[in-house]
Amino acid sequence: MDNEKAWFVRRVVLSVLFLVVVAVPLYPELFGLDEVTPFAQLAAFRPQELVVVLALALLMLVRRGWRIAAALIAVLALIGAVLTAPRRFSDARPAPAGARVLTIMVANVLGGGARAADVAQVIRDRKPDLVSLPEAQVDVREEIRAQLQDQQYKGFTAQPSRAVESATSVLVSASLGAVAFASEAGTSFGNIVVTGGNLGAIRLVAYHGFPPLPDSVTTWKTDLQTVRRWCTQAPPTVVAGDFNATLDHADFRHALGGYCRSIGPTVGGGLHGTWPSDQPAVLRTQIDHVVVSRQFEPGQFTTYPIEGTDHRAVVATAALIP
Repeated sequence: MDNEKAWFVRRVVLSVLFLVVVAVPLYPELFGLDEVTPFAQLAAFRPQELVVVLALALLMLVRRGWRIAAALIAVLALIGAVLTAPRRFSDARPAPAGARVLTIMVANVLGGGARAADVAQVIRDRKPDLVSLPEAQVDVREEIRAQLQDQQYKGFTAQPSRAVESATSVLVSASLGAVAFASEAGTSFGNIVVTGGNLGAIRLVAYHGFPPLPDSVTTWKTDLQTVRRWCTQAPPTVVAGDFNATLDHADFRHALGGYCRSIGPTVGGGLHGTWPSDQPAVLRTQIDHVVVSRQFEPGQFTTYPIEGTDHRAVVATAALIP
């Protein structure tokens, strides 16, 4: 083999190896590493990583010896961009005639750090049927409710441990009637199931999933399996809260399966990041979701700034298909 062919083979081999090095943090699930730190955490920011990889590929094209590697990772980034694009360019369908439309709000209040007046203002403006409040203890819930004197909301809180972040509260509009509240076991943080009253067969769940901390990825995965259980059951279901997971996490996609959809990515709002809210929009990721079962048609999806918390509030609508 002459020197030119030998160098070409060497460049191809090195380029493929470089492709693998880039692909592992981008798509850890392909290598069985999506539940391993730091890959579980990096997956949350895949859209941003795709932009960085594509920019790197363009820079590498300048050097002749790097062009094979540049082409390979450019193709990898472009495939990822094509798979991600529907989250931005999908449109909501009109609610079916005669459909019942629910408005659902999520606001992680950071253990009470969020400004109650800001949360209450969004509630007054959008008049949600249910407000899911991760990290809200009873006093925080009541502080928000006290600012809604002109509107009637019932409250309930589940807090399985003394840790503030384990508390989850809900506010439910009086228009839903005499609903029943139940704390859902089997997850690390408080989760609340709302049924009955004017909901009919509909089940509303306020959810807070454990974060994928380096030493707690297994707990995070177990909490998401509970979401899958809710999604696979028969009643029309809405699960709203801080999932601590994005659509780029294989465990979140598995939890949704073919049974549920996250409203944001379904209606073109999938790149509207909700955390960390103190960063520019391009550096945020969407971990706060309103998830609906297939009996619902996803509608609007909007985020709102809330002072004092690292999450943006989410308000989404969904229509129950007659």
